Amino acid sequence: MGPSGLPPLLLVFLGCWASVSAQAGATPAVTTEGLNTTEAAQATRGPSLSHGPPRTPKAPGPSSGPRPTPVTDVAALCVCDLSPAQCDVNCCCDPDCSSIDFSVFATCSVPVVTGDSQFCSQKAAIYSLNFSANPPQRVFKVVDQINPSIFCIHITNYKPALSFINPEVPDEKNFDKLMKTSDGFTLNAESDASFTIKLDAPNSAKYEYGSQLQTSDSFLRFPSPLTSSLCTDNNPAAFLVNQAVKCSRRINLEQCEEIEALHMAYYSSPKILKVPNSRIKVPITVQSIVIQSLNKTLTLLEGTDVQQPSLADVGHVRICNNVVLEVKYSLIYTDAGEVTKAGLSFLLGTVNSAVVPLQQKFEIHFIQQNTKPVPLSGNPGYVVGLPLAAGFQPQEGSGIIQIMNRYGQLTILRSTTEQDCLDIEGIRTPVLFGYNIQSGCKLRLPSALPCWLVVQKVKSLLKGQGFPDYVAPFGNSRAQDVLDWVPIHFVTQSSNMKDSCQLPVALVMEVKWTKYGSLLNPQAKIVNVTANLISSSFQEINTGSERTILISTAVTFVDVSAPAEAGFRAPPTINARLPFNFFFPFV
Repeated sequence: MGPSGLPPLLLVFLGCWASVSAQAGATPAVTTEGLNTTEAAQATRGPSLSHGPPRTPKAPGPSSGPRPTPVTDVAALCVCDLSPAQCDVNCCCDPDCSSIDFSVFATCSVPVVTGDSQFCSQKAAIYSLNFSANPPQRVFKVVDQINPSIFCIHITNYKPALSFINPEVPDEKNFDKLMKTSDGFTLNAESDASFTIKLDAPNSAKYEYGSQLQTSDSFLRFPSPLTSSLCTDNNPAAFLVNQAVKCSRRINLEQCEEIEALHMAYYSSPKILKVPNSRIKVPITVQSIVIQSLNKTLTLLEGTDVQQPSLADVGHVRICNNVVLEVKYSLIYTDAGEVTKAGLSFLLGTVNSAVVPLQQKFEIHFIQQNTKPVPLSGNPGYVVGLPLAAGFQPQEGSGIIQIMNRYGQLTILRSTTEQDCLDIEGIRTPVLFGYNIQSGCKLRLPSALPCWLVVQKVKSLLKGQGFPDYVAPFGNSRAQDVLDWVPIHFVTQSSNMKDSCQLPVALVMEVKWTKYGSLLNPQAKIVNVTANLISSSFQEINTGSERTILISTAVTFVDVSAPAEAGFRAPPTINARLPFNFFFPFV
Protein backbone atom coordinates (compact mmCIF):
# COMPACT_ATOMS: atom_id res chain seq x y z
CA MET A 1 0.00 0.00 0.00
CA GLY A 2 1.18 3.57 -0.74
CA PRO A 3 0.84 6.60 1.49
CA SER A 4 -2.59 7.41 2.78
CA GLY A 5 -4.67 9.79 0.73
CA LEU A 6 -3.25 8.79 -2.65
CA PRO A 7 -5.22 6.34 -4.74
CA PRO A 8 -3.42 3.27 -6.10
CA LEU A 9 -3.77 4.44 -9.75
CA LEU A 10 -1.95 7.68 -8.97
CA LEU A 11 0.90 5.71 -7.41
CA VAL A 12 1.28 3.71 -10.61
CA PHE A 13 1.66 6.85 -12.75
CA LEU A 14 4.06 8.39 -10.23
CA GLY A 15 6.18 5.27 -10.36
CA CYS A 16 6.21 5.34 -14.18
CA TRP A 17 7.20 9.05 -14.13
CA ALA A 18 10.05 8.38 -11.73
CA SER A 19 11.32 5.52 -13.89
CA VAL A 20 11.13 7.63 -17.05
CA SER A 21 12.84 10.60 -15.46
CA ALA A 22 15.63 8.47 -14.08
CA GLN A 23 16.31 7.00 -17.50
CA ALA A 24 16.17 10.38 -19.20
CA GLY A 25 18.76 11.76 -16.79
CA ALA A 26 21.49 9.39 -17.96
CA THR A 27 23.93 10.78 -20.52
CA PRO A 28 24.56 8.25 -23.29
CA ALA A 29 27.94 7.21 -24.57
CA VAL A 30 29.17 9.34 -27.46
CA THR A 31 31.59 8.09 -30.10
CA THR A 32 33.29 10.47 -32.50
CA GLU A 33 34.57 8.63 -35.55
CA GLY A 34 37.04 9.88 -38.08
CA LEU A 35 39.38 8.04 -40.35
CA ASN A 36 41.67 6.71 -37.59
CA THR A 37 40.35 8.31 -34.39
CA THR A 38 37.82 7.03 -31.88
CA GLU A 39 36.91 8.78 -28.66
CA ALA A 40 34.42 7.85 -25.98
CA ALA A 41 32.93 10.29 -23.54
CA GLN A 42 32.39 9.03 -20.06
CA ALA A 43 28.83 8.69 -18.91
CA THR A 44 27.83 10.90 -16.01
CA ARG A 45 24.95 10.24 -13.77
CA GLY A 46 22.34 12.97 -13.55
CA PRO A 47 20.87 14.44 -10.41
CA SER A 48 18.88 12.19 -8.12
CA LEU A 49 15.14 12.55 -7.96
CA SER A 50 15.06 12.18 -4.18
CA HIS A 51 16.81 14.50 -1.70
CA GLY A 52 16.69 11.94 1.10
CA PRO A 53 19.17 9.19 1.81
CA PRO A 54 19.54 6.49 -0.80
CA ARG A 55 17.14 3.63 -0.39
CA THR A 56 17.89 -0.01 -0.65
CA PRO A 57 16.52 -1.30 -3.97
CA LYS A 58 13.56 -3.62 -3.57
CA ALA A 59 13.09 -6.88 -5.31
CA PRO A 60 10.60 -6.75 -8.15
CA GLY A 61 7.07 -7.53 -7.15
CA PRO A 62 5.01 -10.40 -8.47
CA SER A 63 3.46 -8.22 -11.19
CA SER A 64 6.80 -7.24 -12.71
CA GLY A 65 8.40 -9.24 -15.48
CA PRO A 66 11.25 -9.22 -17.95
CA ARG A 67 11.76 -6.01 -19.90
CA PRO A 68 11.45 -6.42 -23.66
CA THR A 69 14.75 -7.05 -25.38
CA PRO A 70 15.09 -5.29 -28.74
CA VAL A 71 15.12 -7.72 -31.63
CA THR A 72 17.08 -5.35 -33.89
CA ASP A 73 20.44 -3.84 -32.95
CA VAL A 74 20.00 -0.21 -33.97
CA ALA A 75 23.77 0.39 -33.84
CA ALA A 76 24.28 -2.13 -36.63
CA LEU A 77 21.21 -1.08 -38.65
CA CYS A 78 21.66 1.26 -41.60
CA VAL A 79 18.59 1.75 -43.77
CA CYS A 80 20.29 4.10 -46.27
CA ASP A 81 23.18 1.72 -47.07
CA LEU A 82 22.02 0.62 -50.50
CA SER A 83 25.30 0.02 -52.34
CA PRO A 84 27.51 -2.85 -51.17
CA ALA A 85 31.19 -2.02 -50.60
CA GLN A 86 30.52 1.58 -51.65
CA CYS A 87 29.79 4.78 -49.73
CA ASP A 88 26.26 6.12 -50.22
CA VAL A 89 25.93 9.91 -50.36
CA ASN A 90 24.73 11.54 -47.10
CA CYS A 91 24.43 8.12 -45.43
CA CYS A 92 26.18 8.74 -42.13
CA CYS A 93 25.69 5.18 -40.87
CA ASP A 94 27.31 3.59 -43.92
CA PRO A 95 30.40 1.69 -42.66
CA ASP A 96 32.04 2.08 -46.09
CA CYS A 97 32.28 5.87 -45.72
CA SER A 98 35.51 7.58 -44.59
CA SER A 99 36.44 11.08 -43.43
CA ILE A 100 37.09 12.08 -47.04
CA ASP A 101 33.51 11.08 -47.86
CA PHE A 102 32.20 12.99 -44.83
CA SER A 103 33.80 16.20 -46.11
CA VAL A 104 31.42 16.27 -49.10
CA PHE A 105 28.31 15.36 -47.12
CA ALA A 106 25.71 18.10 -46.70
CA THR A 107 23.75 16.43 -43.91
CA CYS A 108 22.74 13.01 -42.66
CA SER A 109 19.88 11.63 -44.73
CA VAL A 110 18.86 9.34 -41.84
CA PRO A 111 19.86 11.11 -38.63
CA VAL A 112 18.01 8.78 -36.22
CA VAL A 113 17.57 5.00 -36.38
CA THR A 114 15.12 3.53 -33.86
CA GLY A 115 13.84 0.09 -33.06
CA ASP A 116 10.28 -0.95 -32.28
CA SER A 117 8.21 2.14 -31.49
CA GLN A 118 5.75 0.10 -29.41
CA PHE A 119 8.20 -0.23 -26.49
CA CYS A 120 8.04 2.19 -23.58
CA SER A 121 11.84 2.40 -23.67
CA GLN A 122 13.82 1.78 -26.84
CA LYS A 123 17.31 2.24 -28.19
CA ALA A 124 17.99 4.96 -30.76
CA ALA A 125 21.12 5.54 -32.82
CA ILE A 126 21.73 9.23 -33.55
CA TYR A 127 24.12 10.33 -36.30
CA SER A 128 25.52 13.80 -36.95
CA LEU A 129 28.53 15.43 -38.61
CA ASN A 130 31.24 17.55 -36.97
CA PHE A 131 32.47 19.87 -39.72
CA SER A 132 34.68 21.87 -37.30
CA ALA A 133 37.13 18.97 -37.04
CA ASN A 134 39.84 18.48 -39.63
CA PRO A 135 39.16 16.14 -41.29
CA PRO A 136 35.36 16.13 -40.69
CA GLN A 137 34.15 13.48 -38.32
CA ARG A 138 31.00 11.50 -37.80
CA VAL A 139 29.38 11.73 -34.34
CA PHE A 140 27.50 8.62 -33.31
CA LYS A 141 25.68 7.93 -30.07
CA VAL A 142 23.14 5.39 -28.77
CA VAL A 143 20.52 6.73 -26.37
CA ASP A 144 17.48 5.37 -24.57
CA GLN A 145 14.34 7.03 -25.90
CA ILE A 146 11.17 7.15 -23.83
CA ASN A 147 7.83 6.60 -25.52
CA PRO A 148 5.48 9.42 -24.39
CA SER A 149 2.41 7.28 -25.05
CA ILE A 150 0.88 5.47 -22.08
CA PHE A 151 -0.16 2.64 -24.42
CA CYS A 152 3.25 1.03 -24.84
CA ILE A 153 4.86 -2.32 -24.08
CA HIS A 154 6.55 -2.21 -20.68
CA ILE A 155 6.67 -5.92 -19.80
CA THR A 156 6.60 -8.84 -22.19
CA ASN A 157 6.07 -12.51 -21.49
CA TYR A 158 5.98 -13.78 -25.09
CA LYS A 159 9.18 -12.93 -26.92
CA PRO A 160 8.24 -14.54 -30.30
CA ALA A 161 5.49 -11.91 -30.64
CA LEU A 162 8.14 -9.22 -31.12
CA SER A 163 9.33 -10.64 -34.45
CA PHE A 164 8.10 -12.69 -37.38
CA ILE A 165 8.22 -16.43 -36.90
CA ASN A 166 9.84 -18.42 -39.68
CA PRO A 167 7.21 -20.77 -41.10
CA GLU A 168 7.85 -24.46 -40.86
CA VAL A 169 8.61 -25.94 -44.26
CA PRO A 170 6.59 -29.12 -44.93
CA ASP A 171 8.57 -32.29 -45.53
CA GLU A 172 7.93 -36.00 -45.30
CA LYS A 173 8.44 -35.97 -41.53
CA ASN A 174 6.15 -33.11 -40.43
CA PHE A 175 3.53 -33.21 -43.23
CA ASP A 176 0.96 -35.15 -41.20
CA LYS A 177 1.37 -32.82 -38.24
CA LEU A 178 0.89 -29.72 -40.39
CA MET A 179 -2.18 -31.19 -42.05
CA LYS A 180 -3.85 -31.64 -38.66
CA THR A 181 -3.12 -28.06 -37.58
CA SER A 182 -4.05 -26.50 -40.94
CA ASP A 183 -7.39 -24.70 -41.38
CA GLY A 184 -7.57 -25.56 -45.06
CA PHE A 185 -9.02 -28.60 -46.78
CA THR A 186 -8.81 -32.06 -45.25
CA LEU A 187 -8.75 -35.42 -46.88
CA ASN A 188 -10.27 -37.49 -44.09
CA ALA A 189 -13.80 -38.30 -43.01
CA GLU A 190 -13.83 -35.48 -40.44
CA SER A 191 -14.21 -32.82 -43.16
CA ASP A 192 -18.01 -33.06 -43.15
CA ALA A 193 -18.13 -32.36 -39.44
CA SER A 194 -15.81 -29.39 -39.73
CA PHE A 195 -17.88 -27.89 -42.55
CA THR A 196 -21.07 -28.41 -40.56
CA ILE A 197 -19.66 -26.44 -37.67
CA LYS A 198 -18.71 -23.55 -39.96
CA LEU A 199 -22.10 -23.53 -41.63
CA ASP A 200 -24.07 -23.53 -38.41
CA ALA A 201 -22.01 -20.75 -36.88
CA PRO A 202 -23.39 -17.75 -38.81
CA ASN A 203 -27.07 -17.00 -38.26
CA SER A 204 -27.78 -15.07 -41.46
CA ALA A 205 -31.20 -14.53 -43.01
CA LYS A 206 -29.82 -14.45 -46.56
CA TYR A 207 -26.97 -15.72 -48.68
CA GLU A 208 -24.10 -13.32 -49.21
CA TYR A 209 -21.48 -13.31 -51.91
CA GLY A 210 -19.04 -16.16 -51.42
CA SER A 211 -21.01 -17.91 -48.66
CA GLN A 212 -21.45 -21.67 -48.92
CA LEU A 213 -24.72 -23.01 -50.30
CA GLN A 214 -26.33 -25.11 -47.60
CA THR A 215 -28.31 -28.28 -48.21
CA SER A 216 -30.51 -30.40 -45.98
CA ASP A 217 -27.56 -32.55 -44.87
CA SER A 218 -24.46 -30.32 -45.24
CA PHE A 219 -23.53 -28.17 -48.26
CA LEU A 220 -23.78 -28.31 -52.04
CA ARG A 221 -20.69 -30.14 -53.25
CA PHE A 222 -18.92 -28.79 -56.31
CA PRO A 223 -16.05 -31.12 -57.24
CA SER A 224 -12.87 -29.24 -58.11
CA PRO A 225 -9.15 -29.89 -58.43
CA LEU A 226 -7.29 -28.56 -55.40
CA THR A 227 -3.73 -29.75 -54.94
CA SER A 228 -3.67 -31.80 -58.15
CA SER A 229 -5.83 -32.53 -61.17
CA LEU A 230 -7.82 -35.12 -59.20
CA CYS A 231 -11.40 -34.24 -58.22
CA THR A 232 -12.05 -33.30 -54.59
CA ASP A 233 -15.72 -33.77 -53.75
CA ASN A 234 -15.63 -31.84 -50.45
CA ASN A 235 -15.29 -28.47 -52.19
CA PRO A 236 -18.40 -26.32 -51.43
CA ALA A 237 -20.24 -24.23 -54.02
CA ALA A 238 -20.15 -20.49 -53.23
CA PHE A 239 -23.09 -18.14 -53.69
CA LEU A 240 -22.86 -15.87 -56.80
CA VAL A 241 -19.48 -17.37 -57.77
CA ASN A 242 -19.72 -18.71 -61.33
CA GLN A 243 -17.28 -21.53 -61.87
CA ALA A 244 -16.27 -23.95 -64.62
CA VAL A 245 -13.63 -26.54 -63.76
CA LYS A 246 -12.26 -29.82 -65.06
CA CYS A 247 -10.80 -32.62 -62.99
CA SER A 248 -10.05 -36.30 -63.35
CA ARG A 249 -10.81 -39.45 -61.38
CA ARG A 250 -8.94 -42.72 -61.09
CA ILE A 251 -11.62 -45.37 -61.28
CA ASN A 252 -11.82 -49.12 -61.59
CA LEU A 253 -14.03 -49.85 -64.58
CA GLU A 254 -15.34 -53.01 -62.95
CA GLN A 255 -16.66 -50.94 -60.01
CA CYS A 256 -18.24 -48.09 -61.99
CA GLU A 257 -21.72 -49.05 -60.76
CA GLU A 258 -20.62 -48.56 -57.14
CA ILE A 259 -18.85 -45.17 -57.44
CA GLU A 260 -21.21 -42.40 -56.28
CA ALA A 261 -19.50 -39.64 -58.26
CA LEU A 262 -20.47 -41.39 -61.51
CA HIS A 263 -24.20 -41.47 -60.67
CA MET A 264 -26.72 -38.77 -61.58
CA ALA A 265 -28.41 -39.06 -58.19
CA TYR A 266 -25.23 -37.94 -56.44
CA TYR A 267 -25.71 -34.45 -57.93
CA SER A 268 -29.51 -34.22 -58.25
CA SER A 269 -30.63 -35.66 -54.89
CA PRO A 270 -29.47 -32.83 -52.53
CA LYS A 271 -31.97 -30.11 -51.66
CA ILE A 272 -30.67 -26.57 -51.30
CA LEU A 273 -31.89 -24.42 -48.41
CA LYS A 274 -33.65 -21.27 -49.56
CA VAL A 275 -31.67 -19.19 -47.05
CA PRO A 276 -29.04 -20.29 -44.52
CA ASN A 277 -30.44 -22.36 -41.64
CA SER A 278 -33.89 -22.38 -43.26
CA ARG A 279 -36.49 -25.15 -43.26
CA ILE A 280 -37.58 -24.35 -46.81
CA LYS A 281 -35.82 -26.63 -49.26
CA VAL A 282 -35.37 -26.06 -52.99
CA PRO A 283 -35.12 -29.30 -54.97
CA ILE A 284 -32.68 -29.63 -57.86
CA THR A 285 -34.61 -30.30 -61.09
CA VAL A 286 -33.02 -32.21 -63.95
CA GLN A 287 -33.57 -30.12 -67.08
CA SER A 288 -31.79 -32.09 -69.79
CA ILE A 289 -29.79 -35.27 -70.32
CA VAL A 290 -27.44 -35.75 -73.28
CA ILE A 291 -25.86 -39.13 -74.07
CA GLN A 292 -22.41 -39.31 -75.64
CA SER A 293 -21.28 -42.49 -77.34
CA LEU A 294 -17.77 -43.82 -77.75
CA ASN A 295 -17.46 -42.15 -81.18
CA LYS A 296 -18.42 -38.73 -79.62
CA THR A 297 -21.93 -38.55 -81.12
CA LEU A 298 -24.50 -36.76 -78.93
CA THR A 299 -28.12 -37.74 -78.39
CA LEU A 300 -30.67 -35.74 -76.37
CA LEU A 301 -32.96 -37.91 -74.24
CA GLU A 302 -36.64 -37.00 -74.24
CA GLY A 303 -37.19 -37.74 -70.56
CA THR A 304 -35.33 -36.62 -67.46
CA ASP A 305 -35.44 -39.87 -65.51
CA VAL A 306 -32.35 -40.72 -63.49
CA GLN A 307 -30.03 -43.04 -65.41
CA GLN A 308 -27.85 -45.56 -63.59
CA PRO A 309 -24.34 -46.62 -64.71
CA SER A 310 -24.28 -50.16 -66.04
CA LEU A 311 -21.53 -52.53 -67.17
CA ALA A 312 -21.78 -54.22 -70.52
CA ASP A 313 -19.67 -56.35 -72.84
CA VAL A 314 -19.30 -55.32 -76.48
CA GLY A 315 -17.38 -58.11 -78.10
CA HIS A 316 -14.15 -58.41 -76.17
CA VAL A 317 -14.37 -54.86 -74.78
CA ARG A 318 -15.75 -54.04 -71.34
CA ILE A 319 -17.66 -50.72 -71.21
CA CYS A 320 -19.68 -48.74 -68.68
CA ASN A 321 -22.75 -46.81 -69.83
CA ASN A 322 -24.48 -43.69 -68.38
CA VAL A 323 -21.39 -42.35 -66.64
CA VAL A 324 -21.55 -38.67 -65.63
CA LEU A 325 -19.11 -36.64 -67.75
CA GLU A 326 -20.45 -33.08 -67.35
CA VAL A 327 -22.65 -31.40 -64.74
CA LYS A 328 -24.08 -27.90 -65.18
CA TYR A 329 -25.92 -26.14 -62.33
CA SER A 330 -28.13 -23.11 -62.99
CA LEU A 331 -29.44 -21.41 -59.84
CA ILE A 332 -32.10 -18.68 -59.77
CA TYR A 333 -31.78 -16.18 -56.92
CA THR A 334 -33.49 -12.98 -55.76
CA ASP A 335 -31.97 -9.65 -54.79
CA ALA A 336 -32.81 -10.56 -51.17
CA GLY A 337 -30.21 -13.36 -51.23
CA GLU A 338 -32.65 -16.26 -51.58
CA VAL A 339 -32.32 -19.30 -53.85
CA THR A 340 -35.69 -19.92 -55.51
CA LYS A 341 -34.94 -22.49 -58.21
CA ALA A 342 -32.15 -24.90 -59.12
CA GLY A 343 -31.69 -26.63 -62.45
CA LEU A 344 -29.26 -29.34 -63.56
CA SER A 345 -28.05 -30.54 -66.96
CA PHE A 346 -26.10 -33.75 -67.52
CA LEU A 347 -23.81 -35.15 -70.16
CA LEU A 348 -23.64 -38.92 -69.78
CA GLY A 349 -21.18 -41.03 -71.67
CA THR A 350 -19.89 -44.47 -72.35
CA VAL A 351 -16.36 -45.20 -71.17
CA ASN A 352 -13.98 -48.09 -71.48
CA SER A 353 -10.57 -48.88 -70.08
CA ALA A 354 -8.94 -46.66 -72.71
CA VAL A 355 -10.36 -43.44 -71.19
CA VAL A 356 -9.30 -44.19 -67.61
CA PRO A 357 -8.54 -41.96 -65.69
CA LEU A 358 -11.89 -40.32 -66.36
CA GLN A 359 -12.14 -36.54 -66.90
CA GLN A 360 -15.24 -34.69 -65.67
CA LYS A 361 -16.41 -31.10 -66.14
CA PHE A 362 -18.49 -29.11 -63.65
CA GLU A 363 -20.14 -25.70 -64.12
CA ILE A 364 -22.35 -23.53 -61.94
CA HIS A 365 -24.06 -20.27 -62.94
CA PHE A 366 -26.28 -17.86 -61.01
CA ILE A 367 -29.14 -15.96 -62.67
CA GLN A 368 -31.13 -13.24 -60.94
CA GLN A 369 -34.89 -13.66 -60.92
CA ASN A 370 -37.11 -11.53 -63.20
CA THR A 371 -34.18 -10.20 -65.21
CA LYS A 372 -33.49 -10.47 -68.91
CA PRO A 373 -30.05 -10.59 -70.46
CA VAL A 374 -28.91 -7.33 -72.02
CA PRO A 375 -28.76 -7.67 -75.82
CA LEU A 376 -25.40 -6.87 -77.35
CA SER A 377 -24.31 -5.71 -80.77
CA GLY A 378 -21.46 -8.21 -80.78
CA ASN A 379 -19.26 -10.20 -78.47
CA PRO A 380 -16.78 -8.66 -78.60
CA GLY A 381 -16.68 -7.22 -82.12
CA TYR A 382 -19.64 -5.61 -83.88
CA VAL A 383 -21.90 -7.77 -86.02
CA VAL A 384 -23.04 -6.38 -89.36
CA GLY A 385 -26.64 -5.21 -89.17
CA LEU A 386 -26.76 -4.58 -85.42
CA PRO A 387 -27.05 -1.02 -84.00
CA LEU A 388 -24.10 0.98 -82.74
CA ALA A 389 -23.92 1.33 -78.96
CA ALA A 390 -23.65 5.02 -78.02
CA GLY A 391 -24.22 7.30 -75.05
CA PHE A 392 -23.15 10.50 -73.32
CA GLN A 393 -21.19 11.39 -70.21
CA PRO A 394 -23.12 13.83 -67.99
CA GLN A 395 -20.05 14.92 -66.02
CA GLU A 396 -16.36 14.19 -65.88
CA GLY A 397 -15.55 11.05 -63.91
CA SER A 398 -18.95 9.42 -64.35
CA GLY A 399 -19.83 6.46 -66.54
CA ILE A 400 -21.53 6.42 -69.93
CA ILE A 401 -25.31 6.93 -69.85
CA GLN A 402 -27.28 4.96 -72.45
CA ILE A 403 -30.99 4.85 -73.18
CA MET A 404 -32.78 1.55 -72.79
CA ASN A 405 -33.73 1.31 -76.48
CA ARG A 406 -30.47 0.30 -78.12
CA TYR A 407 -31.96 1.06 -81.57
CA GLY A 408 -32.36 4.70 -80.54
CA GLN A 409 -28.89 5.44 -79.17
CA LEU A 410 -27.45 6.73 -82.47
CA THR A 411 -29.97 7.66 -85.20
CA ILE A 412 -30.38 9.71 -88.37
CA LEU A 413 -33.34 11.11 -90.32
CA ARG A 414 -35.79 8.63 -91.75
CA SER A 415 -36.97 9.09 -95.34
CA THR A 416 -40.68 8.87 -96.09
CA THR A 417 -42.82 9.22 -99.19
CA GLU A 418 -44.08 12.65 -98.15
CA GLN A 419 -40.53 14.05 -97.77
CA ASP A 420 -41.81 16.61 -95.27
CA CYS A 421 -39.36 17.23 -92.40
CA LEU A 422 -42.03 18.57 -90.06
CA ASP A 423 -44.24 15.50 -90.53
CA ILE A 424 -41.43 13.04 -89.78
CA GLU A 425 -39.99 15.00 -86.85
CA GLY A 426 -39.11 12.49 -84.13
CA ILE A 427 -39.14 9.52 -86.51
CA ARG A 428 -35.57 8.29 -86.76
CA THR A 429 -33.75 5.26 -88.15
CA PRO A 430 -30.90 3.58 -86.23
CA VAL A 431 -27.33 3.53 -87.46
CA LEU A 432 -26.53 -0.12 -88.15
CA PHE A 433 -22.97 -1.35 -88.30
CA GLY A 434 -21.69 -1.88 -91.82
CA TYR A 435 -24.69 -0.22 -93.53
CA ASN A 436 -24.06 3.01 -95.45
CA ILE A 437 -27.27 5.04 -95.21
CA GLN A 438 -28.40 8.32 -96.74
CA SER A 439 -31.75 9.97 -96.04
CA GLY A 440 -33.33 13.39 -96.34
CA CYS A 441 -36.43 15.53 -96.39
CA LYS A 442 -37.76 18.94 -97.47
CA LEU A 443 -38.33 21.87 -95.15
CA ARG A 444 -40.60 24.80 -96.09
CA LEU A 445 -39.56 28.04 -94.45
CA PRO A 446 -41.73 31.15 -94.29
CA SER A 447 -39.87 34.36 -94.96
CA ALA A 448 -40.97 35.93 -91.67
CA LEU A 449 -38.95 33.50 -89.52
CA PRO A 450 -35.67 34.89 -88.16
CA CYS A 451 -32.43 33.16 -89.08
CA TRP A 452 -31.44 32.07 -85.57
CA LEU A 453 -34.78 30.32 -85.04
CA VAL A 454 -34.48 28.43 -88.33
CA VAL A 455 -30.91 27.34 -87.49
CA GLN A 456 -32.03 26.00 -84.11
CA LYS A 457 -34.92 24.08 -85.68
CA VAL A 458 -32.80 22.53 -88.42
CA LYS A 459 -30.09 21.44 -85.96
CA SER A 460 -32.67 19.62 -83.85
CA LEU A 461 -33.97 17.87 -86.96
CA LEU A 462 -30.51 16.73 -88.04
CA LYS A 463 -29.14 15.63 -84.66
CA GLY A 464 -32.36 14.42 -83.09
CA GLN A 465 -33.06 14.35 -79.39
CA GLY A 466 -30.05 13.53 -77.19
CA PHE A 467 -27.26 13.23 -79.72
CA PRO A 468 -24.57 11.03 -78.08
CA ASP A 469 -21.01 12.02 -77.25
CA TYR A 470 -19.37 8.57 -77.31
CA VAL A 471 -19.59 5.35 -79.34
CA ALA A 472 -18.64 1.95 -77.94
CA PRO A 473 -15.54 0.45 -79.59
CA PHE A 474 -16.92 -3.09 -79.30
CA GLY A 475 -20.41 -4.48 -79.26
CA ASN A 476 -20.05 -5.61 -75.63
CA SER A 477 -18.21 -2.60 -74.19
CA ARG A 478 -19.14 -1.79 -70.61
CA ALA A 479 -20.50 1.64 -69.67
CA GLN A 480 -18.06 2.05 -66.75
CA ASP A 481 -15.00 1.73 -69.01
CA VAL A 482 -15.17 5.35 -70.18
CA LEU A 483 -11.57 5.50 -71.39
CA ASP A 484 -12.23 2.72 -73.91
CA TRP A 485 -15.15 4.50 -75.59
CA VAL A 486 -14.59 6.48 -78.79
CA PRO A 487 -15.56 10.18 -78.66
CA ILE A 488 -17.58 11.65 -81.53
CA HIS A 489 -15.62 14.49 -83.14
CA PHE A 490 -18.12 17.19 -84.16
CA VAL A 491 -16.99 19.42 -87.02
CA THR A 492 -18.91 22.40 -88.43
CA GLN A 493 -18.36 23.49 -92.04
CA SER A 494 -19.81 26.76 -93.35
CA SER A 495 -19.24 29.30 -96.13
CA ASN A 496 -18.72 32.92 -95.19
CA MET A 497 -20.95 35.31 -97.15
CA LYS A 498 -22.05 38.76 -96.13
CA ASP A 499 -25.69 39.42 -95.33
CA SER A 500 -26.56 35.72 -95.46
CA CYS A 501 -27.99 33.14 -93.09
CA GLN A 502 -25.71 30.18 -92.34
CA LEU A 503 -28.25 27.36 -92.32
CA PRO A 504 -27.26 23.69 -91.59
CA VAL A 505 -28.35 21.46 -94.44
CA ALA A 506 -26.53 18.15 -93.90
CA LEU A 507 -25.09 15.94 -91.19
CA VAL A 508 -22.53 13.46 -92.49
CA MET A 509 -21.06 10.86 -90.13
CA GLU A 510 -17.99 8.78 -90.93
CA VAL A 511 -17.30 5.68 -88.84
CA LYS A 512 -13.83 4.16 -89.16
CA TRP A 513 -13.38 0.59 -88.01
CA THR A 514 -10.66 -2.02 -88.11
CA LYS A 515 -10.27 -5.75 -87.82
CA TYR A 516 -8.96 -6.65 -84.39
CA GLY A 517 -7.61 -9.90 -83.01
CA SER A 518 -6.79 -13.21 -84.63
CA LEU A 519 -6.52 -13.69 -88.38
CA LEU A 520 -8.83 -16.69 -88.13
CA ASN A 521 -11.62 -14.81 -86.32
CA PRO A 522 -11.11 -11.03 -86.59
CA GLN A 523 -13.40 -8.77 -84.58
CA ALA A 524 -14.78 -5.43 -85.78
CA LYS A 525 -13.63 -2.51 -83.62
CA ILE A 526 -14.60 1.15 -84.08
CA VAL A 527 -11.59 3.45 -83.81
CA ASN A 528 -12.91 6.86 -84.90
CA VAL A 529 -16.26 8.64 -85.42
CA THR A 530 -16.59 12.07 -87.07
CA ALA A 531 -19.81 14.06 -87.48
CA ASN A 532 -19.68 16.90 -90.04
CA LEU A 533 -22.40 19.53 -89.81
CA ILE A 534 -22.44 21.26 -93.21
CA SER A 535 -24.01 24.71 -93.45
CA SER A 536 -24.99 26.68 -96.53
CA SER A 537 -25.53 30.40 -97.03
CA PHE A 538 -29.01 31.69 -97.84
CA GLN A 539 -29.93 35.26 -98.58
CA GLU A 540 -32.51 36.67 -96.19
CA ILE A 541 -35.62 37.80 -98.12
CA ASN A 542 -38.51 39.84 -96.83
CA THR A 543 -41.06 38.94 -99.47
CA GLY A 544 -44.09 36.84 -98.66
CA SER A 545 -42.94 33.82 -100.63
CA GLU A 546 -41.83 30.57 -98.94
CA ARG A 547 -38.52 28.88 -99.40
CA THR A 548 -37.94 25.10 -99.60
CA ILE A 549 -34.58 23.65 -98.61
CA LEU A 550 -33.30 20.08 -98.71
CA ILE A 551 -31.97 18.53 -95.49
CA SER A 552 -30.02 15.27 -95.59
CA THR A 553 -28.13 12.92 -93.29
CA ALA A 554 -25.63 10.22 -94.22
CA VAL A 555 -23.53 7.56 -92.52
CA THR A 556 -20.46 5.95 -94.09
CA PHE A 557 -18.41 3.05 -92.70
CA VAL A 558 -14.74 2.98 -93.69
CA ASP A 559 -12.51 -0.05 -93.15
CA VAL A 560 -9.08 1.19 -92.05
CA SER A 561 -7.59 -2.21 -91.25
CA ALA A 562 -3.91 -2.56 -91.95
CA PRO A 563 -2.74 -5.48 -94.10
CA ALA A 564 -2.57 -8.57 -91.93
CA GLU A 565 0.86 -10.01 -91.36
CA ALA A 566 1.28 -13.46 -89.94
CA GLY A 567 3.52 -13.52 -86.91
CA PHE A 568 5.70 -16.38 -85.81
CA ARG A 569 7.41 -17.10 -82.55
CA ALA A 570 11.09 -16.45 -82.36
CA PRO A 571 13.18 -19.62 -82.44
CA PRO A 572 14.41 -20.66 -79.01
CA THR A 573 17.96 -19.74 -78.10
CA ILE A 574 20.25 -22.05 -76.21
CA ASN A 575 21.82 -20.21 -73.29
CA ALA A 576 24.22 -22.84 -71.98
CA ARG A 577 27.46 -22.16 -70.14
CA LEU A 578 30.32 -24.60 -70.06
CA PRO A 579 32.46 -25.08 -66.96
CA PHE A 580 35.56 -22.90 -66.83
CA ASN A 581 37.82 -26.00 -66.96
CA PHE A 582 35.92 -27.76 -69.73
CA PHE A 583 38.87 -27.63 -72.18
CA PHE A 584 41.53 -28.35 -69.56
CA PRO A 585 44.41 -29.18 -70.13
CA PHE A 586 44.25 -28.08 -73.78
CA VAL A 587 43.50 -24.44 -73.06
